Amino acid sequence: MKKTYRSLAAGLLLLSAALPVAALAHPPIAADAAAANFEQDRADILAMAGNYRVSFNMQESTRWDPNYEVLEPKRSGGNEVVRVIEDTGRKIVLQHMLVITGDDDKSMIIKHWRQDWEYEPARVLVYSDRNTWTWEDVPEKMRTGRWSQTVYQVDDSPRYAGWGQYETQGGVRRWRSNWTWRPLARRDAVRNPVYDRYLSINRHQPSPDGWVHWQDNTKMGIKDGKLVPIVQEYVLNTYIKYDQYDVKAADDYWAATKGYWAAVRAEWDRVAATKGGIAIQEEAQTGTVISGRLLDMANEIQDKTLTTAKAIEEAKKLIETNTRKL
Repeated sequence: MKKTYRSLAAGLLLLSAALPVAALAHPPIAADAAAANFEQDRADILAMAGNYRVSFNMQESTRWDPNYEVLEPKRSGGNEVVRVIEDTGRKIVLQHMLVITGDDDKSMIIKHWRQDWEYEPARVLVYSDRNTWTWEDVPEKMRTGRWSQTVYQVDDSPRYAGWGQYETQGGVRRWRSNWTWRPLARRDAVRNPVYDRYLSINRHQPSPDGWVHWQDNTKMGIKDGKLVPIVQEYVLNTYIKYDQYDVKAADDYWAATKGYWAAVRAEWDRVAATKGGIAIQEEAQTGTVISGRLLDMANEIQDKTLTTAKAIEEAKKLIETNTRKL
C-alpha cells in the first residue's frame, strides 16, 4: 500500500512539473513576450465588435449560507450590435446596443453596456462599496503585457473593472480578470435579496462563431457587520454572429447620438478624475438615479425634439450635482 501511495505521489509531482507555468501562477510578463503578443491581443478585443444573437444564461449553484434558497436558472437573449467607438492603439472602446423588434415590426434600440480595454494601465476605477467607485492601482510589476477591462452601465457610469492577460491554454485563447467587486445586476437588485454585491472573475474567449463571456460570481451579503458569501453563480453569455435583424436601426441611433454620449463619457471621466472616483446613488432598475433621464435625452435627440447642445448641458449638470467628492 505504501508503495502505491509513493508511486501516486511521484506521478502527481511529474504531472505538476509538466504543466506550463501559467497554469500554476501568473507571474509578471517579460517585455519581449508582451510586445510579441500585443497585436494578437488587440485583434481578439477588436473581434468582439460585430452583429450578434446573444444568449444570457445565469445559474446559482452552490449555496454557502445554509438558510439560502437557490434560485432557478434564468435564461434570456436578444439581438446585439457591438461597435468600436474608439481605438487609439493602447485603448479600445466597445459600445453594445440591443435591438428589440416589436409586434409592429418596428425596432427599438436600448443602449446597453460598454467595455473599455486599456493596455498596461497604472490604475483602474473599481467598485469599492455601495454607491461608490474608487481608483485602485494596478501593481507595477503586473502591468507589463496586461489589459484592463472597465465595464460601464447603460448611462456610461462605471460598473466594474479588472485587469489580466490574454493567454492560450489547451488550445483555447482567453482573457481572465483578477478578482473584482461589482454591484448587483438588475436581475438581482430589483428583488432586494440578502446579498448586495458580487466578488467575481471575468473571462472573455473568442470562438469560431463569435465569442463568449464567462462570469464566476460569489454573491456576498452583510451579516453581523461582516461581508460573507451567500451563494455562487455562474453566468455564460454567448455571442453568435448573426445579422438577420434591423442592424441599421442601431447604427442610425449611434449616428444621431454619438456626440451626446461622447460628452457624457467625458463628464463622467472628469468627475472621476477630480472627485477621487464616482460616488452616486445606485438605482435597481437602471443603475443610477440619473440613468433614466440620460437615456431619455438620447432618444429625444434622435427624435429631434431636443438639441445635442441642450442635452449635453443638462447631462453635465445631472452628473455634477448627483455625484460627491470622495
